Formats: sequence, C-alpha cells, structure tokens
Amino acid sequence: MPEKIRIFLVEDDQDLQEMYETKFTMEGFEVVKAENGAAALNKITGDKPDIILLDIVMPEIDGFQVLKDIKANPDTKEIPVILLTNLGQDGDIKKGMELGAVDYLIKANFTPNEVVEKVKKALGNTEEK
Repeated sequence: MPEKIRIFLVEDDQDLQEMYETKFTMEGFEVVKAENGAAALNKITGDKPDIILLDIVMPEIDGFQVLKDIKANPDTKEIPVILLTNLGQDGDIKKGMELGAVDYLIKANFTPNEVVEKVKKALGNTEEK
C-alpha cells in the first residue's frame, strides 16, 4: 500500500485549520499542522512533508519569511509550497511567486474542494523529479 501524501498545513485560524484538516484527511492525506511561522519552521525540517499549504498573515513569523527560509534550506527547498491567504494584492501574489511558491490561492475565492484539487495538481506537477 502506498504511503499517504503528507501535507503540512500552516494556518493560524483554528476554524480554517480544522476545516482543511478534515477535508484533506477525508481525501486520504496525512495532515501535519502548525499555527504560526516559527512552529512551522521547527516542524518542517524534522518532518518533511510532500507539500506545504502556507498562510501569509500569521503571528511571530509571516508566511513570506517562512517561504524564504524553506527555499533557502537545501533540505526543504524542493518541497512545493502553495500560499493560501486572504492577501489578494497583485504585489503580494507577485512576491509569493517570486519567492518560490508553486501557486497562490486567495481563501475567499476557493472552496476546500478546489484547494484539494490545486494541491493534487501541484503534486502531479512535481512528481517527476
């Protein structure tokens, strides 16, 4: 039996975190969670996920800095990161993509089902390493 795909969910909103965790678990993913950027960086290196779903606006360390740190670390730089945020300004989107995100999703524009499909698509695009 193939191993479950491990998604790392970095989200400070408890309700959203639970909603996405439930949805991804139902879809057969293993979900690892963190509530802020500092906790995320501590967990990512020790528990390398297959993909990261990352909020930007968080306490302690924001998602842009977390993304920079992930991409600067040789052990984690290959992990695809999807930004999932309420920041919808063109400058934010451009910054996120330039920092190495594979996709940028504005929470209000995507249902949980659509987020799952975006994650599956991103994984499909990164499987051929």
